[in-house]
Order: sequence, then C-alpha cells, then structure tokens
Amino acid sequence: MYQNQNQGANAQNQNMGAQNMGNQQNTQNQTGRGNRTVVPQAKGALNQMKYEIASELGINLKQGYNGDLPSRQAGYIGGYMTKRLVEQAERAMSHQ
Repeated sequence: MYQNQNQGANAQNQNMGAQNMGNQQNTQNQTGRGNRTVVPQAKGALNQMKYEIASELGINLKQGYNGDLPSRQAGYIGGYMTKRLVEQAERAMSHQ
C-alpha cells in the first residue's frame, strides 16, 4: 500500500515539474528575451569586450566556433563581462 501511494506522489511531482517548465518557456517567450541581444547596436561592443576579457584572462578565444572551450573558461568570460557591465551601469547611475 505504501508503495502505491509513493508512486502516485512521484507521478504528481513529475506532472508539476512539466507544468513549471512550460510556464518558464511561456514567460521567456512573452518577454521576448532569451539568448538574443536586447539592443542589436551593442552586439559589436559586447563581442569586442568578450575578446578583450578572454585575452586578459589568458584564454585563447578564436573567431567563430568555440565549442571546444571548456565551460569553466566560458563561464569566466561571461562572469567578467557581467561584472564589468554592472560596474559601468553603477558608474553611469552615480553620475546622474
């Protein structure tokens, strides 16, 4: 009897998980973001920043495909980009 109750609870949890994933996708579609650049004119500057940060960190980033780059190194680059962008926004906000 206990086993049947447990199986029912597992099935219910799986259904709720699927619903939550659907809600996340709907939210992402509604906001129109995802993995796209919000301001297309900034794409070149962001790309240049990525290469500058990679060279500062000693990571060999090639033009084009970098799928062979370990996720740890890619994460370092993205993390430093975020850090710099936040610093720039804070500076801009403090000068207003």
